[in-house]
Amino acid sequence: CERQSPSTARLDHGRDLVKCQALRKHGATGGAVARVTLAQNVGSKAEVDAALRDAVEAGATLLKPAADTFWAGYSGYFADPDGHPWEVACNPFWRLDGDGRVVMPG
Repeated sequence: CERQSPSTARLDHGRDLVKCQALRKHGATGGAVARVTLAQNVGSKAEVDAALRDAVEAGATLLKPAADTFWAGYSGYFADPDGHPWEVACNPFWRLDGDGRVVMPG
C-alpha cells in the first residue's frame, strides 16, 4: 500500500481485467473502472454493511452488494459521486490496530 489512513488502503490493481469486468457487470463506468480502487477495511461483516449503507445514503452508487468472498472475507463495492470505486471489506487475515489501520501480516 502506498498510502494509508485509518482503515483505508490505496491499492493499485494495474487494471486487473477480472476486477474491471466485475465492476462493469454491476454498472460501473468511467472512473469506476480506473486503475485504482480504494479500499476501506473494517472489523466485521456488520461494519461492512453499515459503511455501504452510509455511503449510499450520502450519494454513492452501490456497485456490488456485500457478500462472502472466495478468500474467506466479506466485501462490497460502491462508486463515489465522481465515479471512483471503493471496496469496503472485512478480511479475517488482516488485523486492524487501535487507530483502525491495517496491520499487514509478516
